[in-house]
Order: sequence, then C-alpha cells, then structure tokens
Amino acid sequence: MTKPNVQLLLTGNELMAGDIVDSNSAMIAQQLKELGLEITRKVTIADDLALLINEINLLAEQSDILIINGGLGPTIDDLTALALAKATDVELAEHPQALDHLTHWCKRRGATLNAPNLKQTILPKDCGIIPNKNGSAVGFKVNHLHCDIYCTPGVPNELKTMLVEEIAPDIAKGLPNDLISDVTRLQVFGLGESVLQKMVDEQLPDWPDNIDLGFRAGMPLLEIKLTTTNQEAHQQKHLWEAKLIKVLGDHLIARIDTKPLSMADHVLSKIADENLKITTAESCTGGLIASMITQVPGSSALFEAGFVTYSNSMKSKLLGVPEQLLVEHGAVSEEVVIAMAQGALERSSADLAIAVSGIAGPEGGSEEKPVGTVCIAWGNKNNLKSICLLMPLSRHYFQKYVAAIGLDLIRRELIKSQETPLYITERKRK
Repeated sequence: MTKPNVQLLLTGNELMAGDIVDSNSAMIAQQLKELGLEITRKVTIADDLALLINEINLLAEQSDILIINGGLGPTIDDLTALALAKATDVELAEHPQALDHLTHWCKRRGATLNAPNLKQTILPKDCGIIPNKNGSAVGFKVNHLHCDIYCTPGVPNELKTMLVEEIAPDIAKGLPNDLISDVTRLQVFGLGESVLQKMVDEQLPDWPDNIDLGFRAGMPLLEIKLTTTNQEAHQQKHLWEAKLIKVLGDHLIARIDTKPLSMADHVLSKIADENLKITTAESCTGGLIASMITQVPGSSALFEAGFVTYSNSMKSKLLGVPEQLLVEHGAVSEEVVIAMAQGALERSSADLAIAVSGIAGPEGGSEEKPVGTVCIAWGNKNNLKSICLLMPLSRHYFQKYVAAIGLDLIRRELIKSQETPLYITERKRK
C-alpha cells in the first residue's frame, strides 16, 4: 500500500483577512506526521459557497484524505455542511446524534437550545459523526470520489481533542504497520536547539538516518522527538534513545508518554514523593514561580504560602531580611536571596524554598550589576545554595526563564544531581 495523499482545506473570512492566525494547519500536520503522513497541499478560501463546493470537488478528486477545517458553527457564514452536501449531491437532514450532543451540551451549561444552535445539527444525510468533547458542533465524515473527508471545527482546543482521540486513530486503522510512525518525546530544560544539535553532532556522530531527530522549541521546556517509520528503525530506536539520554544528562526532565507536563508538574510530583512542602520568596519574578506552582491541580497540599517582596522594606518587614545586608550587598545579591529563603522557610514552615531577586530591566542596571543580573537561592533550612547569573533577555523572557531555573534547581536537588547545568556554566556572574 502506498502512502495516502492527504490535503487540507481551511475556510474562513477571518483567515483570509488576517484577523486570526492559522495555527490549526500546523496542529493537523504535526498529528499526521505521527502517523507517517504529510500534507501535500493546503488551500485557504473565504466563506463562499461556490468556492467551497468547487474546492471540495477538486481536492477530493486529487487526494485520499481531505481534512476540512472551519465552518461548522451556528452563524450564516458557516457553510461547510451545506457545501459538502451540494458537492456530494445529498440532502441536508437533522442528524439525531448531533442533536443529542447539542442538547446535552446546552443542558450542561444551562443554555437555551435555539435556532442558530440547531443549525449545527443539520448535516449531509447519512454522514458519520466525529464527537466533539469541547464544543457544541460535532465533526462529521463522508466519502466522496473515493476520498475520506473529515470536517473539523476551527476552534483550536476542539480540533486538537478531535484529532488526537478520533481522527488520527480512524486514519491509522487504514494504514499498514510499516507506514505508521513511532514517536518518542523527551522534555529538556536548559539546552537550546543549536546546543543540542552540536552535542548530538559531536557525541553521536553516527546517528542513524532512519531515526528522525527533531526539536520543538518551547518556553521553558524544549521537546526532542525521535521518529521512526519502519520496523528496522523501530527496533534500533531504543538503543539510540538510551545514548541520547546519556548525552542529555540531568537536563532531561522527562520522557513524555501522554500529555506534556509543565516544569512545575514535574517538580511537585517529586516533592509529593518526598512528602515535603515548598515555599517561594520572589522579587523580580513578581509571584510567577508561585503562579506556576498553583496552576498544578493538588498543589495546595504542597504549597501553602509564597511571598512577593518587591521593595527592600518589604524584604525586611515580611521576610526578616536584615537591613544591614541590603545596605552592604544590595537587594540583588546571594546574601539577600539566602536571607529571603530563610525568612520564607521560617514563616511558612515549608521544607523547601526558592528565592529570587534580580534586575529585569529595561532600566535599573549598573556596571557592577547590569540588567539581566539575577540571584537565586534554593534548598532547605539546613542546606541553602545560591548563585548569581546574567541573563540579558527581554523583561518577559527574563522572568519566565528565572522562574523555570528556580524550579529546575529544586528538581536537581531532589534527584541529588551532581551535574552543573549548562545555564550556570554559561551565565554565572564572575
């Protein structure tokens, strides 16, 4: 069996006008790539019935799989169902499964089922329904000109769930095993794409051609993907994955088997395993570390208090930082962040602390302590460590990166890492 020809049709006046940015096609392409498939053609058109009918016929004739994205909503410009019915020469009819879905969707939200909503239940007769867990409009599937056509919502979170749980598994059923990709994902922190590629080139120069190595940059975690598309490569991948993990060292956060987790997720999991609690004392990050922690469900059992002490007076008043330390060393110093961490531990009765104080910019720096200088303390009351780094980034990225480093340093403490992370080697203040 040859690889299916997959094409994509995007519809929406907002896309054509630039009012919204197309992220859905990238999402679809990534999901298909995990099946060993690629989109060979992508077409974007306005909400015009004649154009839609024409493109559906053209693309269906040329492809084995066609994914149509958008146009499933309740308004007059949502034309996908009507266009597909006309292209396939079938009637529109109220679909009982779509009606049942919409009725329950409205009931859960205490909403009234009205005429515009009901438009989403009028679909090409005898089409297959694609469930939508997150929205009011179901997707649907038809076969036209020997092409499987999947109609999907334009709302990204609705599309994502539908792709992962319904469409990709349905497509995979028709593919032979030697066409389906096997993808391994690794989450990494503290290494950029170029650095990672250099490490692989130098330490694993004989990396096999049949194991595709890809990087997806993220903030703060970077994702590495190892993809294979045939049985021989599948069998080799375990060995090469182990070699890569050795190269990554403790910069490796986790192997992703399901949904990617945040840095805070990983850290809190380890804190829970040790039956500990954590607190934070923040200045330059303005509570971002605490925010990252409290985004994790169940964090209240592990995090009872955090302190945002932006001014020197609040560092003294709330955390007990001696004024003499602030005068002698300045707020951005290892001495002060250690005192901040000690104060947070005493006042919260937590076991672990992260404390940060820095100069996020764009103003406020000096020759001795330029913009981007940050001091971090971490550990427990018996073993507090500290470091000062220089990270000349924009204010937004400075805060995000500092928060992530604080969490990573605690993670490394919990796993008893003996390795110096690259961000300390490269950015340590002299």
